[in-house]
Amino acid sequence: MLESGIYDKEKISVSSIVNEVLTEKHPEDVGAILTFTGITKKWGFDGKEVESIEMESYEKHANDTIKRICKEVREKYGAASVQIFHMIGNFKVGENLVLVIVTSKSRKEAIPALEEAINL
Repeated sequence: MLESGIYDKEKISVSSIVNEVLTEKHPEDVGAILTFTGITKKWGFDGKEVESIEMESYEKHANDTIKRICKEVREKYGAASVQIFHMIGNFKVGENLVLVIVTSKSRKEAIPALEEAINL
């Protein structure tokens, strides 16, 4: 399985990551797998129409931050795993930007963990 972090959108796809997670063997105590996919919206925060956006990153700092968030959320909610994949590159409206995956014993832990991981 890939590690959480920053990935070039040309080298990886959200669907391939989700497929890998859904087909891998999970521990017997995992009963929930939640995913969130963030996509490029047509309208920006300022209300202006968006054709595309360019996502860049200082990967070392971003990867460290993503790993810290995953660890903190996992420990806070008792999730089995929290993974965040953020893409970089040029994105047209409707293209996938970010993927968050949480596995846990049940949805009771998974839903708040997913929400917090998305919002941090």
